[in-house]
Amino acid sequence: MSRSRKPDWLAVQPPSGNEFTDIKRTLREHDLNTVCEEANCPNLGECWSGRGGPGEGDAGGTATFMLMGHKCTRSCGFCDVETGGGEPLDPDEPENVASAVAEIGLDYVVLTSVDRDDLPDQGAAHFAETIREIKRRHPGILVEVLIPDFQGEPELVRKIIDAGPDVIAHNVETVERLQGKVRDPRAGYEQSLSVLEQAGRESDVYTKTSIMLGHGEYDHEVYRTLADLREAEVDVVTLGQYLRPSREHLPVESYVHPDTYETWRRVAEEELDFLYCASGPMVRSSYKAGELFVDAVLREGKSVEDARAEARAGD
Repeated sequence: MSRSRKPDWLAVQPPSGNEFTDIKRTLREHDLNTVCEEANCPNLGECWSGRGGPGEGDAGGTATFMLMGHKCTRSCGFCDVETGGGEPLDPDEPENVASAVAEIGLDYVVLTSVDRDDLPDQGAAHFAETIREIKRRHPGILVEVLIPDFQGEPELVRKIIDAGPDVIAHNVETVERLQGKVRDPRAGYEQSLSVLEQAGRESDVYTKTSIMLGHGEYDHEVYRTLADLREAEVDVVTLGQYLRPSREHLPVESYVHPDTYETWRRVAEEELDFLYCASGPMVRSSYKAGELFVDAVLREGKSVEDARAEARAGD
């Protein structure tokens, strides 16, 4: 189905509800950015309207906070975040994020950032300070971080590890052959694998990554990527459909049928032994089913099998 119109299974629900409105107001009051808005995530309305799923009590919606401004120093062909960089870091951002987390009522928070190749440490210390501030003020909150590659510099990745997040994610994005087409030249397949491998080797946290389908990859390349990720001891993987943000971005080469995503889920979990795989057209790297899985395993001490079942039920 090459470059055809969007199929019916890619319908998106528009944002609505009190939780959505409250989260948006809180973010504006604290002058915070989210990747949900900056990258035009199709799940924004669903996530901000409440996490849903078993065992979460009265927790509100979920949002992925984007640190260090809204301009990225890189220019990836798939991404809708503005390119630029050079903005001074906001020294109050770690405290503002921690305050917003409490006001929204989250018990699981996701932090990501733009790439800041213009900074001496590429923003690693600022990212780490935000993790520590949330943990200091809200010890019971689980913190997942979706980090840049920090140009593969181990000492910068170590700063993130030492800050004590519960999940460390970094996205490989696509198969090895398509890296140069899809990602900024400063990124790379082996570099991303090294970041994930270091995070898994030097910490006891869960590691996670995401793959976009629809860029023209072949099935054997997807399998090889999954196998490489497991060899790097990645625990959780998500697979989702690439959607073109605008005519200035890379075109969609194919729309992958939901049945194919289910096949990849089974391959990831049953053959390659990932702890968990969220796989579907609308799945993104920060996705509530994955959060529910990690929450059930870490907070409630449930088995992987029970956590998987609860995540599926809450998806």
